[in-house]
Amino acid sequence: METKITHIAVVTIPAFSHQASIVEFCKRLVHFHHNFHVTCIFTTIDSPPQATITFLQSLPPNIDYIFLPPINKQDLPKDVPLAVQIQHAVSKSLLSFHHALKSLCSSNNPLVALISDPFANETLEIAKEFNLLPYIYFPPSAMTLSLFLHLPTLHEEVSCEYKDHKGAIHIPGCLPIHGNDLPEHLDDRSSLSYELFLERSKRFSLAYGFLVNSFSAIEGERVSTLVEIGNKPVYLVGPVIQTGAIIEPKESDCMMWLENQTPKSVLYVSFGSGGTLSEEQVNELAFGLESSGQKFLWVFRAPNVSANALYLGASNDDPLQFLPDGFLERTKGQGLVVANWAPQTQILSHKSIGGFLTHCGWNSTLESIVLGVPMITWPLFAEQKMNAVLLTKGLKVALRPKFNDNGTAERKEIAEVIKELMLGEEGNEISQRIEELKYAAVAALKEDGSSTRALSQFISDIENFLRQQV
Repeated sequence: METKITHIAVVTIPAFSHQASIVEFCKRLVHFHHNFHVTCIFTTIDSPPQATITFLQSLPPNIDYIFLPPINKQDLPKDVPLAVQIQHAVSKSLLSFHHALKSLCSSNNPLVALISDPFANETLEIAKEFNLLPYIYFPPSAMTLSLFLHLPTLHEEVSCEYKDHKGAIHIPGCLPIHGNDLPEHLDDRSSLSYELFLERSKRFSLAYGFLVNSFSAIEGERVSTLVEIGNKPVYLVGPVIQTGAIIEPKESDCMMWLENQTPKSVLYVSFGSGGTLSEEQVNELAFGLESSGQKFLWVFRAPNVSANALYLGASNDDPLQFLPDGFLERTKGQGLVVANWAPQTQILSHKSIGGFLTHCGWNSTLESIVLGVPMITWPLFAEQKMNAVLLTKGLKVALRPKFNDNGTAERKEIAEVIKELMLGEEGNEISQRIEELKYAAVAALKEDGSSTRALSQFISDIENFLRQQV
């Protein structure tokens, strides 16, 4: 008897970190459940990034993909945050998304469910039109999902700006958090960013359930609270991280450099797939790395006044020209600076790496946990400050430097935090704790692990729903 194939679609946004996470989730889904076929639908701005095209070349045969007609970046609002531009791009893509969904639903193997990125959850309204079971795949933490689900209530409970709220803000199931550590979209309640964030949060009620890129050892206690807030099933299916190398590690200069370093001696410094620092902060970080005396591998981009300026397009500038005069010569035996990009998972898994100075993007955070690398948190935007709170106050696997009133971490502070992580007693305790989480992450992904069971429960819930419809 021929096995019936269950066809689902996923839709994501024009941001590589979100695309990589949801595609890796799909790969894991079809690996454990061979009767599922997935079609990934990508909204795009200008054209698909080369990183995405390369990443998609290694898909298994039961995953297809569609690029919707690109939205011209010139047609998006100017001088607004990146998240607002992405939201407008998704809105402008809804008509072509509708056509794509209609085509897939009328195929020989019609769709039964749609899984949406949280920043594309307008598509869930279209899913209802085609009687598709609607889900949200949530790439960040369960703590951040708590914020999304609770925000409509928080909006009513707190009348002032969150950063001006006296004391900590309490979000159900979360660590107490100060308003300054909420996503920057919430900084100004009169802004378009806030309005869109609030609207998006209210649309979470359209979802039948939530698939979250986290695992029980770090956030399992939040699930029951999340279910109570949203009155929907929550599946912790992570850690979902990028596993495929875009280039062969042996071809990378930085991997060859790491081969010549002693175990756990190198601090890896990277701000994700597009994060940038101001020119002043670049100088302070450079001098802090140098004066720490510790080995470092720094993935360096040209400075920019906007922390996420490069997520929708690369700079043509040679970044190394923006380093302080003489820095490369003075640190030649101490560190290596790599322009723009490096194979992160291969670097973090190398025996020479002893620490990770990170922007706290959730993909990078999970990679560091899975590979057992202690962290220095340097959040830039989005929910990254919340992640920093979770890592430092909750899980206690990271240190966080202090920033002055101008929002700059000074060189002396940077050097001291680096030395504490790499050489200090607190750094040693952090190393022990993150080693325990590393093994917990591996256990969660085993065939009988908590995340694999959660994925199976998600599949069972879909199949039970379909049986009830017959």
